[in-house]
Amino acid sequence: MPKKILVNLLTLMLVIGFSSTVEAQKKRKRKKDVAVTPTPPPKPKKNAIQPYNKAVTKEAKTDDGLFKIHTIDDTYLYEIPDSLFEREFLMVTRIAKNTSNNRSFGGQKTNTQVLRWQKKGKTVLLRVVSYNTVADKELPVHEAVVNSNFEPVLFSFPIKAYNNEKTATVIDATELFSTDVKALGLPSPVRKSYKITKLDTKKSFIESIKSYPKNIEVHHVKTYAASAPPTNSSTGIVSVEMSSSMILLPKEPMKRRIFDERVGWFTTSQTDYGSEAQKSDKITFLDRWRLEVKKEDIEKFKRGELVEPKKQIVYYIDRATPKKWRKHIKQGIENWQVAFEAAGFKNAIIAKDPPTKEEDPEWSPEDIRYSVVRYLASPIPNANGPHVSDPRSGEILESDINWYHNVMSLLKGWFFVQTAAINPEAQTTEFKDNVMGELIQFVSSHEVGHTLGLPHNMGSSSAYPVDSLRSATFTKKHGTAPAIMDYARFNYVAQPGDKGVALMPNIGVYDKYAIRWGYRPILDAKTAKDEKETLDNWILEHDGDPLYRFGHQQAGSVVDPSSQTEDLGDDAIKASKYGIANLKRIVPNLINWTAEKGKNYDDLKTMYGHVISQFNRYMGHVSSNIGGVYENYKTYDQEGAVYTYVDKEHQKNCLKFVNTQLFETPTWLIDKNIIERTEYSGITERIRAIQVKTLNNILNLGRMTRMIENETLNGSNAYTLVSMMDDLRNNIWSELRTGKKIDTYRRNLQRAYIEKLANIMKAEDIKKIKSSGSYASYVKRTTVTVKQSDIIPIVRGELNSIKRDAKRAANATTNKLRKYHLQDIVKRIDTILNPR
Repeated sequence: MPKKILVNLLTLMLVIGFSSTVEAQKKRKRKKDVAVTPTPPPKPKKNAIQPYNKAVTKEAKTDDGLFKIHTIDDTYLYEIPDSLFEREFLMVTRIAKNTSNNRSFGGQKTNTQVLRWQKKGKTVLLRVVSYNTVADKELPVHEAVVNSNFEPVLFSFPIKAYNNEKTATVIDATELFSTDVKALGLPSPVRKSYKITKLDTKKSFIESIKSYPKNIEVHHVKTYAASAPPTNSSTGIVSVEMSSSMILLPKEPMKRRIFDERVGWFTTSQTDYGSEAQKSDKITFLDRWRLEVKKEDIEKFKRGELVEPKKQIVYYIDRATPKKWRKHIKQGIENWQVAFEAAGFKNAIIAKDPPTKEEDPEWSPEDIRYSVVRYLASPIPNANGPHVSDPRSGEILESDINWYHNVMSLLKGWFFVQTAAINPEAQTTEFKDNVMGELIQFVSSHEVGHTLGLPHNMGSSSAYPVDSLRSATFTKKHGTAPAIMDYARFNYVAQPGDKGVALMPNIGVYDKYAIRWGYRPILDAKTAKDEKETLDNWILEHDGDPLYRFGHQQAGSVVDPSSQTEDLGDDAIKASKYGIANLKRIVPNLINWTAEKGKNYDDLKTMYGHVISQFNRYMGHVSSNIGGVYENYKTYDQEGAVYTYVDKEHQKNCLKFVNTQLFETPTWLIDKNIIERTEYSGITERIRAIQVKTLNNILNLGRMTRMIENETLNGSNAYTLVSMMDDLRNNIWSELRTGKKIDTYRRNLQRAYIEKLANIMKAEDIKKIKSSGSYASYVKRTTVTVKQSDIIPIVRGELNSIKRDAKRAANATTNKLRKYHLQDIVKRIDTILNPR
């Protein structure tokens, strides 16, 4: 091969080789670049389930309890154990803190519902469980009940993560409490009252979420746009702090005890479609603590020996409670031990101090394992004893008694006005600590009674003869009423000279009986129905004995005068006479008993107001007998009527008492020395208000209707409406016959009488009340079809009689004011009878 060709060939190979090397290097460089800059991963889908450490980050603060609560800034994650899905929880929502001028004070329950956490695919549902209707699972009708009880979904949560062991599910629970979930916010009546339009989410937030072994406590602030807020109307908002307590219900519900209206009790109700009755059957059972006999003590219990329950009822005293009152609150709690002894248990209820923060920093009154007497720095003059119960069985799970600081001011007023006439310890506005301690103990016992399941027994105090309340021997043994659960406050019947007489109630014979009836285990009964015969026999053992009678609390107009609040004894006339005699002793001493150097007359004004209020109560106690009907609950195996009209002569005497004590001006109550120190105006209006209130009570349409019905059923044995109206007119208008001076108070009363009759002439019918709301059962309403009843003709006849007498008296008088007054009466009646 020629040399030139060889050179060219080598040159070409070198170029090709070099080019190949360069191209290979470029390819390697491109591959290296790709490895250094990887393709970004795809973004996770919205609401996708994340790894646990991505959802619960290192920044999370964890509170371990029923659920783990993970807090990340303003986000709250619930980590729900799989074992708690499909379990039932009780959610109790309360108003924790409220604006002023609001009827719904702090601590008031607004909603209670059973909830169930449920997993469905990638979602967790929070469902509302209803126990209003039930049926045994073994019965065919159970399927229909389930279908009619489809559980609504309260809230839905996307699952955020599972824990590493896949035994728990993480969700974001923030919006459940930060948004407007109606069931966890202000109730509808309050929203309507304040004209609330919407929740302001920017001003609503979660204050705290705390997890305990059996409950989760959430405090959340709700701010609503409102056009009628109770305070600060210019802001257009209402802010409240709600508390929502979620409580794990027991796997096995406690055995129920069936309610009997002859023994007063707080209850829970269900409609049972599986009942053997030929209709849906309403089942009502007691709310009560789970007190059970230990296995090793069953034989002792059967022999009648006292045994300690498996689990005691324990109340802790709030750390905030002033030290000097703690022992008295504790004693009030443990006073109930004597009642539980009647049920077969010793040391069934005890009081304890909570551990200090150093002893147990985790202890909290919000932990459902602890029932607490909460001491609240509040101007509310009250105390109350709510409880939380399992709607499946009535088992009381916990109770927190709300003790408001100003309950002491209420106690001072009552004790002063009801006992100062005979009790030197009460003749002051500042009581000694031992006196106030006794009063606190009394209130403590009463409120604890509510938390044990007992409602007010307003019929209790009528069991004692009035004069027995003046006996030291009787009252030291029996107190002032058979039940501390009555509103039989303090002994206003006792008179000076009744030495050593007891001034207040204690745990009485009815209280012991009721606790025994509700709590004593019936060991041979397997079901609630099996207990019925024994429970009936316990009631029949005391058939007809007024000491063991339950009298239902009444709201509004009183039907049964033997079940009134604040009264004592079996005769309202006699008891009130004693009470008024004591008030007449107090009034002349009010200035001396309230005096303190350097102080103004505020205490004098307050105590004078208590005197007037107490006098007003006596008028109510007596006047409610007119047209009254006694109610004594009975069953077919007991003799006698359930409903009995008040005796004719007693009704007549009650009106005579009111006429004499109130409608004839009570001049003893009008003390110029007090008035000139306490007010520039008001006594005339105050007397008018008492008279009008009592007059309206007597001329209540339901009361008048019952009097007509009484005459219809019992003829001449009844105090008739016509007779009552005659007796009323003959007193209120007596000056028209006698020619006596008509003073300012009587003129006001007479005009009020005409105005009341005018209102009756145009009154609307009273219809049967619908059973709704927490107080519906306390209201006993008499239905009245006004225009078709005898009421209108009788009232019209009264107006014509008064018109005739007033016209005659006006023509006969020379006193100008008397003439003007009577002429005005005639004109008013003309307008009523002949409206334009």
